Amino acid sequence: RLENFIHLCNPHLEKMKEDILYHFALGTGTHDFPALFGDVKFVCVGGSPSRMKAFIAYIAEELGLESSGCDYPNICAGTDRYAMYKVGPVLSVSHGMGIPSIAIMLHELIKLLYHAKCSNVTIFRIGTSGGIGLDPGSVVITRESVDATFKPQFEQVVLGKTVIRSTNLDEQLTKELMQCSIEIGQFHTVIGNTMCTLDFYEGQGRLDGAICLYSEEEKLQYLKEAYDSGVRNIEMESSVFAAMCNLSGVKAAVVCVTLLDRLEGDQISTSHEVLVEYQKRPQKLVGYFIKKSLGKV
Repeated sequence: RLENFIHLCNPHLEKMKEDILYHFALGTGTHDFPALFGDVKFVCVGGSPSRMKAFIAYIAEELGLESSGCDYPNICAGTDRYAMYKVGPVLSVSHGMGIPSIAIMLHELIKLLYHAKCSNVTIFRIGTSGGIGLDPGSVVITRESVDATFKPQFEQVVLGKTVIRSTNLDEQLTKELMQCSIEIGQFHTVIGNTMCTLDFYEGQGRLDGAICLYSEEEKLQYLKEAYDSGVRNIEMESSVFAAMCNLSGVKAAVVCVTLLDRLEGDQISTSHEVLVEYQKRPQKLVGYFIKKSLGKV
C-alpha cells in the first residue's frame, strides 16, 4: 500500500536545527520522535484531558494492549495546556475548548507526526455537541463543517488579510464510520453538517448567557435555518480541524454526540450518569473503527 506521509505547508521548518513544540513540552532536540511516535496510525483528539485518558484506557482494553495495573503516563507532563497518551498505534490528545485552542494543538501535533515520520495517519475528533432536531445521545458524523452563516469554510486573518480555507472531510472515511455504527447497533447515528461557532452562548443562539439581545423567536428561526441548510449539530472546533488536516494531507473525521436538542432548550440538565454514557458513544464508534482497521473485530 502506498505510504502517505504528513505534508508540511511550511518551507521555513527545514532550516531549523531544532523544533520545540512548546505547548506539548516536547522538542526534537530532547526527544526521539520516530522512536516515541513513529508507529502511530490513529490519532484521537477531544476537549477534555480526563476524557482522552479514559479513551486510551478503553482502546488499550479493546485492542488487548493493556498491561495489568498499568497507568497511562501523560506524555505532555511538562505542561498543563494539553494532555497526551499513547498505546500501540493510537495517540490520544486533549485540545481544550474552541478554535484557537485546537488550532495551536494541531500545529504542534501535525509537526510531531511529521518529525516522527508517521505515515497513513487518520485523525478523529471525538467530542460533544448540541444537536438540532435530534434526540439527545445521537451521534453525528460530520459531512462538512460550516461557519455560523452555514458556509463550508474556515476564515482566518493572516498578516492582516482574510484567508478562506476549505473544511472538506474525507467522504469515504465518513461512510466507513457510518457502517461501523450500523454494525455496533447501540445508538442512533446520522451523517450531517456540523456548525462550528466562536462561542457557546450568543454564538450558538442561547438564551441563558450573561448577554442576550435577541428573542426566543429569533433564536428558533436561526436554528431552523441551520437545520434546513443541513446542520445537525453545533460545536466549536470542527472547522479549523478540517481545514488544517486538509492542508496537511491527513485523513480526518469528526464524530460528536449530541447532549441535548437545541430546539427544546439551552441548558444541559441531563444527569451526570447519562452524560457519561453519551460521551462514551463517539469513543465506542471510533474504537470499533480502529479495531476493524487492525483486523481485530
